[in-house]
Amino acid sequence: MDQLKVVSINGQLVTDSREVARMVEKRHDHLLADIRKYVEILQSQDYGSEKFFIESTYLNSRNQIQPCYLLTRLGCDMVANKMTGEKGVLFTAAYVTRFEDMEKALNAPKVLSPKEQLRASMQLTLETAQEVEEIKGKVEQLEDKVDNQMTLDYGMQRRLQRAVGERVYKLSDDSQERPRLFRELYREIKDRFGVASYKDVRRKDLQSAVSYVEAWIPRRAA
Repeated sequence: MDQLKVVSINGQLVTDSREVARMVEKRHDHLLADIRKYVEILQSQDYGSEKFFIESTYLNSRNQIQPCYLLTRLGCDMVANKMTGEKGVLFTAAYVTRFEDMEKALNAPKVLSPKEQLRASMQLTLETAQEVEEIKGKVEQLEDKVDNQMTLDYGMQRRLQRAVGERVYKLSDDSQERPRLFRELYREIKDRFGVASYKDVRRKDLQSAVSYVEAWIPRRAA
């Protein structure tokens, strides 16, 4: 028995009813009549006949359009189940083998030629480079936001407050003078860093602010 021809159409593996008729040694018009009966029964029960048989056409030797069907693996199953004897066994073996061979071929990884490998490598390199540039751009935007937009978080504010307190207590033992020094130092922090409150000092300026506080000298003592 000759090998059954199975093709992929829009991702669906099918074989032509003429092929099936040849394989089972049956007149094509007789096989079509059988298939139409199967289709009628399937449609009457809403089974979806297109999962088994797909209507199609072909040109005969006289260039006339003639009807045929494309059979899926389920369609071949149905035809085979109606057959008995050696022909049924051989047809079943033929279509099962061919459908499995085609499925393996479609799912097998494609072996690239050296030229195709080089092209794929270059494309991957280009895409990777573009992704790297996009990531670098996002990182730069994030760094800019952290440096120039984000202000001190609570922990950073506490650090600056401690530096202020340590400086004031180091400069004066007078409990009545310290409030004035606190006000003066906080005011000068705002002036020095151009903010409305010490809390609005930018994160990137925290260390500069701490250093400024540690070296600060009250105006009256300057």
